[in-house]
Amino acid sequence: MFKTLKNIWRVEDLRKRILFTLFVLFVFRIGSFVPVPGVNTDVFVQANQAGNELFGLLNTFSGGALQQFSIFALSIFPYITSSIIVQLMSMDVIPKFAEWAKQGEHGKKQLAQITRYGTILLGFIQAFALSIGFNRLYGTEMILNATFVDYLVIAIVLTAGTAFLMWLGEQVTEHGIGNGISIIIFAGIVAAIPTHIRTTIESEFIQDNQAFMNTLKVVILLLVLALIVIGVVFIQQGIRKIPVQYAKRVVGNKMYGGQNTHIPLKINAAGVIPVIFAMSLLQFPVILASFWSTLPWAKWVTTYLAYDQPLGMVLFVIMVIGFTFFYTFVQMNPNQMADNMKKNGGYIPGIRPGKATEKYLTRVMTRLTMTGSIFLAFISVLPVFLGALANLPRTVQIGGTSLLIVVGVALDTMKQIESQLIKRHYKGFINK
Repeated sequence: MFKTLKNIWRVEDLRKRILFTLFVLFVFRIGSFVPVPGVNTDVFVQANQAGNELFGLLNTFSGGALQQFSIFALSIFPYITSSIIVQLMSMDVIPKFAEWAKQGEHGKKQLAQITRYGTILLGFIQAFALSIGFNRLYGTEMILNATFVDYLVIAIVLTAGTAFLMWLGEQVTEHGIGNGISIIIFAGIVAAIPTHIRTTIESEFIQDNQAFMNTLKVVILLLVLALIVIGVVFIQQGIRKIPVQYAKRVVGNKMYGGQNTHIPLKINAAGVIPVIFAMSLLQFPVILASFWSTLPWAKWVTTYLAYDQPLGMVLFVIMVIGFTFFYTFVQMNPNQMADNMKKNGGYIPGIRPGKATEKYLTRVMTRLTMTGSIFLAFISVLPVFLGALANLPRTVQIGGTSLLIVVGVALDTMKQIESQLIKRHYKGFINK
């Protein structure tokens, strides 16, 4: 391992990429502590102490920037929402988007530009709604005697912060290491961990007047956390290889094909996207109800549709499973894969090309996706049970979504470093 780390710094291009990525993360962390002018941050401290699930999720992903109400308070969420919408619109919903999606690099640039415009628009809407929603939400005015101009200024500042983060993410993708947007989310989650540790220590040591935490409790929690990480890595790396053979073809004086390959079908092909979809959809009525918190129906919504309540948890699990199937089959269309194999003279041994191949791929993908969706739902709700059993404060319960993102981004970054080292004949972390 130490030899591999030493080899990383020997490669000049890789060294520059890693240093550039670290510099961008440094800029991100500095910006997370630059507050929006004229805002009373006590409102956000109260929201965090009140255990608001949505606030806790957004605050964790932003690395505590929302609690500080800094210029990066919205984090990169508008970009994620915009990219998801553009992706969905590219699936024959908008013909022009679908045409661009099939045009290769040129089409990707066009869709990326639309995503940027969508990020600015969604960021401004979310910032405006956020400033209005939090003002007087907990009995403390965020801005005294706020006017429309005050809300407009806050929205512009927050939107500019999101646009800057989007630009930083794109620079990391191009000049750094790993996916820039994922790296920024990763950094926000990891940056919040020391705060969780400090809160836990204060809760266990100071409030309970204990000199030391229960040793057995700590050991069990660490073992369970280690097992969860191992399980996440195992599922994230797990694939089913479908063997494919290509028939030989003679074109002129040359012979093509005749090779054996495979189609790698991942157990969790959808990644963490279904969890983000489900969380956003579940919290949407809670957000609306928070503006009418004194009405009976609003109290019922905020109470029973919360992430850690039985009804909210059941709905969340159902949506995670449903979104996993939807996103997987949209990204990897069995019909399209079967057609591509047939056009190129490929076939799965023992399976007829065409409709039979499509049915076979559908059956295999259904089984894999069911396993992956149940895994995603299980990991997402497990921290709630662990936090309740360990009697941890609600503000330190790191969600399964955060865990999936951290492990997934770490694996993806390690793979990219691995490929750079192997290309230059060095040994990497994974392949020995």
